[in-house]
Amino acid sequence: MSDFTEQNLVEPIDGPLPIVFQDEHYVVVYKPAGLLVHRSWIAKQATVFAMQLLRDQLGRYVYPVHRLDRPTCGLLVMALSSEAAAKLSECFSNREVSKSYVAIVRGYIEGEHHLDYPLVEEQDQMTDALAQKNKDAQPAVTDYRGLALAEIPYSTGRFPTSRYSLLRLNPLTGRKHQLRRHMHHISHPIIGDTTHGDGKHNRLFRELGHPGLWLFADQLRFTHPYSGEIISCKSPLPPRWQGVFEQLSWNSSLLMGD
Repeated sequence: MSDFTEQNLVEPIDGPLPIVFQDEHYVVVYKPAGLLVHRSWIAKQATVFAMQLLRDQLGRYVYPVHRLDRPTCGLLVMALSSEAAAKLSECFSNREVSKSYVAIVRGYIEGEHHLDYPLVEEQDQMTDALAQKNKDAQPAVTDYRGLALAEIPYSTGRFPTSRYSLLRLNPLTGRKHQLRRHMHHISHPIIGDTTHGDGKHNRLFRELGHPGLWLFADQLRFTHPYSGEIISCKSPLPPRWQGVFEQLSWNSSLLMGD
């Protein structure tokens, strides 16, 4: 497991991408962890993409509306026309779309919290080569609250046990890697984050059979640009997450009604 990276983990894709919502304008699917939304210079070796899979599944072109990081699993919206994509993309830009995530982090967190901590834009050497350098930090706000605690009898350092929390995360802004960076800032990094996380805890989860980033975009809510209807989507707990819940003695009912 020493050569493991978050980029080469792909949840099994045994059939069509699960569809949570679909009408004549939009489709909301569950994107497995490790699957790219579309082709990227960052991962030239990748050959399978969410857009391609959904296009083949529906038998028609689909258009991306927003981004979900490769190692993050969860709900992804695609439009069925360029016009529909533009309309919903504007809603994302105006922060009129509500996204909610669950994450497993190091240490104990209880109660409700509001984090307002500006972030300097993260830039990739290749894809952002022409971007402006040395930008000022941009506003970044995240609400988060503890859902459950766990302590398991495995050591990652000084103590004989390791402690974790299940969090509900609600980003109120959309900065690159905002949730991962905010959790790192408060010293409760998301498990499996190889960039901003804790290598010892990441290694323990891999050794226990739970590799990858433990960040799941399970809820999405937006006002339909055409009908004005409130579209509220929620993904069931994926099998991969069910396995880690069992390890931590958590029940999927923790997320019901949440």
